[in-house]
Amino acid sequence: MNLPPRSPAARGPLPPEGGVSAFGRPGATDMKRPNIIYIVSDDLGYADLGCYGGRPAGFGAVSPNIDALAAGGLRLTEGYSNSPVCSPTRFAMATMRWQYRLRGALEEPINSRSKGSDTLGLPPEIPTLPSLLKDAGYRTALIGKWHLGYPPHFGPLRSGYEEFFGIMAGGVDYFTHCSSNGDHDLYINDDTHKEVGYLTDVFSNKAVEHVKARAAEARAGTPFFLSLHYTAPHWPWETRDDAHVAPEVAKNLFHLHGGSVEAYRRMIHHMDEGIGWIVAALREEGLLDNTLIVFTSDNGGERFSDNWPLVGGKMDLTEGGIRVPWIAHWPAVVPAGSVSGQHCLTMDWSATMLELGGGQPHPDYPLDGVSLAALLHDPAHRFERPMAWRMNHRGQRALREGDWKYLMVDGHEYLFNIAADARERANRAPLEPQRLADMRQRWLDWDASLPPIPADATVSLGYGAKDMPQR
Repeated sequence: MNLPPRSPAARGPLPPEGGVSAFGRPGATDMKRPNIIYIVSDDLGYADLGCYGGRPAGFGAVSPNIDALAAGGLRLTEGYSNSPVCSPTRFAMATMRWQYRLRGALEEPINSRSKGSDTLGLPPEIPTLPSLLKDAGYRTALIGKWHLGYPPHFGPLRSGYEEFFGIMAGGVDYFTHCSSNGDHDLYINDDTHKEVGYLTDVFSNKAVEHVKARAAEARAGTPFFLSLHYTAPHWPWETRDDAHVAPEVAKNLFHLHGGSVEAYRRMIHHMDEGIGWIVAALREEGLLDNTLIVFTSDNGGERFSDNWPLVGGKMDLTEGGIRVPWIAHWPAVVPAGSVSGQHCLTMDWSATMLELGGGQPHPDYPLDGVSLAALLHDPAHRFERPMAWRMNHRGQRALREGDWKYLMVDGHEYLFNIAADARERANRAPLEPQRLADMRQRWLDWDASLPPIPADATVSLGYGAKDMPQR
């Protein structure tokens, strides 16, 4: 369900009911459908990448390959994740609907204690981006992190992917591939799998292999959809050279006693190198021109991330927890060097991929995501996109409409003009009580359209003030 409209005087064109794009390019399905690679980093900060203002590390540029994708395509400056924590965003990414519609997405996030649960996961009967693209003739695969519930009740093969190589849990050690409870958590399809290697490189190499394996079919007209969901730069703080750290963190992957900004940046750089390998493989196979590569993060940054100028990070509905990089590279369509301030959510990008792939939403599950296909063809295109969030953690609420944001944390309400104050330091609520009241009511109306958060929903923080000073 879309947010209810504002007063006619304040309203611009809203996305249509159900999220179906009103501005998709006529005849878009007539052109050759693109291969699609959906790259999702894990807990990446808004300013960690060079193309978002990130500073060079001691070893040099942190993200030259991702920066090149941005330079050769479209970079969004005000794109958002559906949640400030991983699994809820992934529910929205998969279903193209508000994550709050599903019980599993009300966990913040799903944790290993949910193993065996038949409710805390993505139900196989729910249509997903991969299942609908598969119905439209795409070959579908997930390499990387799933984090949407455990077998036997849930899993990638039950939700539209033909192939899976990766982890089920929210995080694992980069060398042992064991989750926080000590279980080995690397799979090929439904079967556990042992493989030696640094996990980021393992995923990158598997993605290169997949591109090469699908290349002939793709050239012949059968496109592929590859979800490449890295665990980098999520804890534990291990670079390629840190295999010796694995025994230290085996019983607590939060790695509270270690890590550094330099190690964190190297973890991003390892992922960036792998993305460079994938781009090279696409170029070698003659597929780069008609492959849409979308890069983002599942939520804002964690301990060592750079979110400047934003405040907050993972688990927060301040900008640093939900504003994330969004980059789209598609040489056949997207003009190089494009930059847009269009507002969007994770589920909007998934809806975009569905439209571009010629897939159709299931009539019983209308989309909440709104296609951005027109933006890819014309980066100057803009439309109003109201966005809302809620969190069990600290009773948080947020609503972004145009330049303005309504926020509530720990029972305190705030009103910010984000265009003038992205850092959310100048609270306008005392000066504009009517705007505050109007936005509060719109958030309440939106919230009332969704299932409530149940009393047994869990919040898993991992660390707090006793472990380190809070931001």
